[in-house]
Formats: sequence, structure tokens, C-alpha cells
Amino acid sequence: FWLKPFWWKVLRLEQVPLCRAEAMANVPVADLSKEQQDELLCTYAALILHDDGADVTAQGMTNLIKAAGCSVEAYWPMLMSKMISNVGMDALIRMGGGGGGGGG
Repeated sequence: FWLKPFWWKVLRLEQVPLCRAEAMANVPVADLSKEQQDELLCTYAALILHDDGADVTAQGMTNLIKAAGCSVEAYWPMLMSKMISNVGMDALIRMGGGGGGGGG
């Protein structure tokens, strides 16, 4: 299916420029555990589907991950899609970047 070229680079973790030259969140992707990489792949897949206006489902995430030449443990897409359906993608996106409280 059609996907914006940028998202293909993001989903294929080894092809993201940040993964080669710089660290994402101060940790190179290669240094993440398999579970952390799976969670990251599912997060990117969910964001891609949401950005494209598609339903964020376990099957959609799995298809997208496989199409990118990657794989994750089968339970990850199910967990992520269940969380997204319960909380809502827009709410989860808003939760992610909140600033910290002021000190003192």
C-alpha cells in the first residue's frame, strides 16, 4: 500500500539517519533490547497509520511492520492497538511531550 517515503525510513530502524550517526533519546537503536525495539516499531507503525488516516489495528500494524522488512513479537501489536482503542491515539500523542514541573 501507499506510504509516505519518510515513514518507510522511520519504520526500518536501521535506515533512520538518527540511528546511524546519532542516538535517539541518547540511546542508539542497536543498543535497545529486542523488546524495546519491538515497542518502538509498533509505536512508529501506529503513528504511521494514524498519520495516514487509517484505523490503528493490530493487523494493520503487523502488515506495515512486515512490509518494512521487520518483525515483532505477536503480542506487541495487539497490546498497542488495545491501548490505542481504549485511550485514543490523539490523547496518547498529547500525553507524550508534556513539560516537567518547575523546581523550587
